Amino acid sequence: MTVFEGRFTDASGLRIAVVVARFNDLVTGKLLSGCLDCLSRHGIDVGENSAQLDLAWVPGSFEIPLLAKRLASSGRYDVVITLGAVIRGDTPHFDVVVSEVSKGVAAVARESGVPVIFGVLTTDTLQQALERAGIKSNLGWNYGLQALEMGSLMRSVPA
Repeated sequence: MTVFEGRFTDASGLRIAVVVARFNDLVTGKLLSGCLDCLSRHGIDVGENSAQLDLAWVPGSFEIPLLAKRLASSGRYDVVITLGAVIRGDTPHFDVVVSEVSKGVAAVARESGVPVIFGVLTTDTLQQALERAGIKSNLGWNYGLQALEMGSLMRSVPA
């Protein structure tokens, strides 16, 4: 029996793209900070002139799948991380956006064969989103770890 597992200790050579929604940037900025901190602490160069990391901003979470697809299909990246925050309001807009962004991100991963980390918070309140983006814990860190694990795992599984 062969067991395949990703590792967090060898990030050398991994190329990562991060797609971040500007809408709710109070939350997404904190997620990005946590994500970059994790990647940096695990050996990814996150500096301005990094050859390992590219960062792309989109207007909102709805636009994430389109750019994630472009990046994943480019052949330049081992993994794509998506960061967004959709907070429930008084209209059905929340349900539409959450449904489309989650289906879109999943489709990008399936169609491209590149892992796409779903880092889009879906919360009922701004307080819940802020708690997940740093007040209690920063899920951005977790999304960074997931990217490292999936990038490593995909390298270890034969095509």
